[in-house]
Amino acid sequence: MKIGPKSPDTDVERFLDGQMLVAMPGMRDERFARAVIYLCAHSAEGAMGIVVNQPASHINFPDLLVQLDVVPETELIRLPRRAGEVKVLKGGPVETGRGFVLHSSDFVIENSTLPIDAGVCLTATLDILKAIAHGGGPQSAVLALGYAGWAPGQLENEIQQNGWLHCPADAGLIFGPDTGAKYEQALRKIGIPPGMLSSEAGHA
Repeated sequence: MKIGPKSPDTDVERFLDGQMLVAMPGMRDERFARAVIYLCAHSAEGAMGIVVNQPASHINFPDLLVQLDVVPETELIRLPRRAGEVKVLKGGPVETGRGFVLHSSDFVIENSTLPIDAGVCLTATLDILKAIAHGGGPQSAVLALGYAGWAPGQLENEIQQNGWLHCPADAGLIFGPDTGAKYEQALRKIGIPPGMLSSEAGHA
């Protein structure tokens, strides 16, 4: 699947890259129960997104830097505070051994960083981890292990079947530290009180 700028005649209502997907309560796939996903790419060729509200268990960013030989364990105490605050997420069920950094657009690696929308970028190389570990890198970032992917037409069908709602993205939903609150935050952004949502509701 190609990821890149769309042509001017793109149907904006149809393609949702740069938006948040919010799982409906009736989501049949348990991997995406209460999931909030930032869509990095959506076109006629399919879709790709990062789950932003499911923390990876048993691993944090400093530990990952050691595992990937970005920094030696003896140097962890010297990590900048911002590095310790980077959340490690379960980004989705595809390529779970690969890391994807969603980050603010104040940091770009030429030929590696993909601008997405509204000041958000995606970089999937070790260089960005090295930059963060040494006090550089973007102001805001999350590291996702794996991603969510859809074949052509699959996401559109799931939305029509009331599997997903969608709403505009914002920095709090993507980078906010309280991952457990993002589902309710997304529902409120759509204008739905969390307790009022049923699996029979329509899509935004």
